[in-house]
Amino acid sequence: MKIYTRSGDKGETSLIYGHRIPKDSIRVETYGTIDEANSMIGLGVSYLRDASFKTDDLIDQLLIIQRELFDLGRDLATPVEKVQASGYHVGGDKTARLETFIDSFDAEVPPLTKFILPGGHTAASALQTARTITRRAERIAVSLGKEEQVNPEIQRYLNRLSDYLFVAGRAINYRAGVHEPEVDFS
Repeated sequence: MKIYTRSGDKGETSLIYGHRIPKDSIRVETYGTIDEANSMIGLGVSYLRDASFKTDDLIDQLLIIQRELFDLGRDLATPVEKVQASGYHVGGDKTARLETFIDSFDAEVPPLTKFILPGGHTAASALQTARTITRRAERIAVSLGKEEQVNPEIQRYLNRLSDYLFVAGRAINYRAGVHEPEVDFS
């Protein structure tokens, strides 16, 4: 399979099943932003592989999430009529799994009493950046949902994923012994 096809040189791209749409469409913007988040999660995984603390559970979860983000992209890149015929690839089970992951990390870290500054360990910083990209993807998905029919689970999944990335970043900092500076509004 060639990396380049030249078919997009005039500002259009193909959805699954060959339907052509403009590259600046909100649909492409949505799955492109999800791809950005996925890449940043991948960077976080790379940092975790070099960490000196327990990371196996984090890496396993993040790899699951990366694959699921491809499923979100697949739902978004498939024409609605084709998705309706074959069914969505992202359902409530994936969102529920994220909630289980969140609850596990939430029980591990000290409770928050104030806002904290994003940062800390490089892997935590990468996941906090992925969180903000995910929030942007969610906002774009909301806009897309106002214009076109999309899998309603995508918005729920992205909302929960940003929560997951937040608590996973906190768990990384906690395990690494990195202090999380609180925001001081004074």
